[in-house]
Amino acid sequence: MLGSPETLPREEVIEFVLSCQHPNGGFGSHPQYDPHLLYTLSAVQILFMEDALDRIDIDKVASCIIITDLVVASLQLEDGSFQGDQYGEIDSRFVFTAIQTLSLLDRLSLVNTDKTVEWILRCKNFDGGFGLVPGAESHSAQIFVCVGTLSILNKLDLLSDEDKDTTCWWLAERQTKSGGLNGRPEKLPDVCYSWWVLSALAIFKRLDWIDGDKLRAFILAAQNEDDGGIADREGDEADVFHTIFGIAGLSLLGYEDLELIDPTYCLPAKMIPRIKNFNKTY
Repeated sequence: MLGSPETLPREEVIEFVLSCQHPNGGFGSHPQYDPHLLYTLSAVQILFMEDALDRIDIDKVASCIIITDLVVASLQLEDGSFQGDQYGEIDSRFVFTAIQTLSLLDRLSLVNTDKTVEWILRCKNFDGGFGLVPGAESHSAQIFVCVGTLSILNKLDLLSDEDKDTTCWWLAERQTKSGGLNGRPEKLPDVCYSWWVLSALAIFKRLDWIDGDKLRAFILAAQNEDDGGIADREGDEADVFHTIFGIAGLSLLGYEDLELIDPTYCLPAKMIPRIKNFNKTY
């Protein structure tokens, strides 16, 4: 997004990512760590951006563990949800990470996407939000992963205009007097929600439902003027997590000199045409 992809040495980045791959095909957060869907998606996203997916055995990452003793498709459960790893935690985040991983690898046919869509729709609440699992409290980040999953699977049309308006109204109410956004009612604003909230609003083409100028000022105030980076809010320590999502939020707001980011994949928009079978609607 900053237009400086050459800042990090490409080959060293790729080699580190490859060193995090587990023998079963998935990726951990660090060499020799257990594989997890979250880190598998991160690895695949990095390799996709570096145009280096040919450095991995795609079928080894994507194939079903029951059939071939491998990972990702194997983590889908009968109800369409996904567990993050061998320990069985279920979460709408893991559904999104599995679906995006398989989308980037062009292997969505390995899983039952109809069941996944049914499960995602069950996570929708009366207030317009989505939860971690069916019946769980609405949360901004869960709205992103659930809406993002429907977007990747080209199933946004299953939500009526009224559904979309209700969801976007709930998201718009996340803006606080400071201009920042929070994850759920009565919580402090946090820069990272600039991404979680704006991404879903962008997918639904309703970015103008929040005050972009006030949010932009909130994000910029959280910068560390001496060392760089962005914190969760003004006065706190900057970190990589809030920096990426702060910049992503600024990109969606059309901030000057930033490359446009895609609100579904959280990847540079110019790379999205390389993804097969994705019909962008925003």
